[in-house]
This record gives sequence, structure tokens and C-alpha cells, in this order.
Amino acid sequence: MARYTLRQLAHFVAVADTGTISAAALKLHLSQGAVSAAVTELERIFKVQLMVRRKAHGVTLTPAGKHLYARAVLLLSDAEELELSAASGGTELAGPLVIGCYLTLAPTVLPPLLDGFTAAHPKVRLESVEGTQNGLLDRLSDGELDLAVVYDTDLPPALGAVELYKTSAYALLPAAHRLAAQSEVSLHDLAPEPMVLLDAPPSSHHSLSLFERVGAEPNIRYRTTDFEVTRSLVGRGLGYSLLVQHPAVDTSYEGRALVARPLTPAVRPLSVQIIWPQAVRLTDRAQAMVEYASGLPWGAGG
Repeated sequence: MARYTLRQLAHFVAVADTGTISAAALKLHLSQGAVSAAVTELERIFKVQLMVRRKAHGVTLTPAGKHLYARAVLLLSDAEELELSAASGGTELAGPLVIGCYLTLAPTVLPPLLDGFTAAHPKVRLESVEGTQNGLLDRLSDGELDLAVVYDTDLPPALGAVELYKTSAYALLPAAHRLAAQSEVSLHDLAPEPMVLLDAPPSSHHSLSLFERVGAEPNIRYRTTDFEVTRSLVGRGLGYSLLVQHPAVDTSYEGRALVARPLTPAVRPLSVQIIWPQAVRLTDRAQAMVEYASGLPWGAGG
């Protein structure tokens, strides 16, 4: 029988996360003495120094402390999962699940996920977060998100991933544009035209790389970080844009007519994926979401 307790481990993890005994005590609503005593007792049980405590400088984990921290986080997570599943005898999912989604994907991806998954698992406290791809990746690595839906562009290694669907970039034009009557649009023909760039990586990186690949340079007239603002500017005839997501309507937010045309030469499709840190063991809720999302009949636009 282990001589340490989950409560002691939780106190130790809180100190490591906050960097000081006092901040951990505030977070846990305990006295500093109680938190300090829990860490000291763990050091006595394991017969090793777990952290170096310096007044006014907080704490620094020793190599043994870093090892314990990694194992303790997993153990506490497993303990929480056990408590949640035991209540239903393992027959019903319950507890928190936070899923992130890249900004331009969110309008078409999140509604079916939130609607269908919540109906199937009503006791799961499902939350969603929209953000830039870099922001979502940071929040994944910090443990703030369980999963994220992103494009397979500019992704770091060590990620678990399941593809949801593929989609390709296209030219979005005002209905009155001189190229709108064509069945497909050349990147070379687009290059001198005024462009409205959706400046939200990796979308902007992808759009610019398409021109670079054919040896052309776009004439960027406007930049925006919002998908619908981009479409509205195009609707007003202020330029064209290259987008990937395909809304179900062919009008801007203001009701102005838009035309979508495939690009020539043909571009490589992008993969929309649901991802998670490979080193993290998925909860039953997160695994169920991955299976649910991958089983949906996604169209080209989500």
C-alpha cells in the first residue's frame, strides 16, 4: 500500500504549477503551512529532495521532482477519470471536455460536433474554444485543451491526429469580376489583381505559398484576420481572396453576390484534422469525441 496520498500529490503539483508555496496555497484555499508540510512529507516518503525552495524566488524542481511531477499529473488524471466513470459503472461518459477549433473552421465544424456529441453524451461538460492555429497549439501543450481541429499545415511533431476531411483552396471573386465567368481561375491571372488576404496563419502562409509555387507575386491590397470580413470586402468588389472553407451560401455577410472558382494549376488539398499531444493519454471523453468526429459525413466545407 502506497504511503503517499493523492492529496499530497495534488499539493505538490500545485506548487510546481504556480512556482511558489504561497501561490499554491491560495489556489488550493489552504494555509501555506499545510501545503509546505505535504511537500515535505512526500520528500520524507520518497527519501529524495523534490524541489529547492528559495525565499522571494519561489521553488525549482530537482530532477527527481520533475520525474515525480510528470508521473503525478498522470496519476491524478487517472484518479479523476476513475471517479467519473465509477459513478455510472463505466456505462456513461461524464466530466469536462474542451475542444479547440481554428477560427475559419469553427463555423462549419463546431456546430455539428457540439450538437451531436452533446445529444449522445449529455453528462459531458463540453466546451469549445476558437483561436489561431498557433494559439490552439500552445493551449494544447499547456493542457488547457483536450483536442483541437486544425489544418495539417505548420504543425509540430509529436501530435496524435485523425483526418476528418480534405478540402482545397479556391478563388473567391465578386460576381462582377472579369474572371468570374471562367470555370477556373489561373493564379497568374489573379496575381496583378487587388487581393484581400485572410491574414491568419496558417491560411495566409498557405495562400502566399500557392503563388510562390508558380513563380508569381500577389498584389495584396487589404489584410484582415476575419473570414467574414474577408468575404464582405470581396463582395464589395475591393478585391479577390483565396480561401479554403466553403460556406453553404454564395453571398457575403451583407448579402452581396460572390463566386467561387477552382484554381489552376490544381493545388494540393489540405487535410482537416483533430489533434492532441501524442504524449498525453486521451480521456474516455476525448477518445469518444475523436471517434464521433471521424465518423461524421463531412462535406468539402465541413
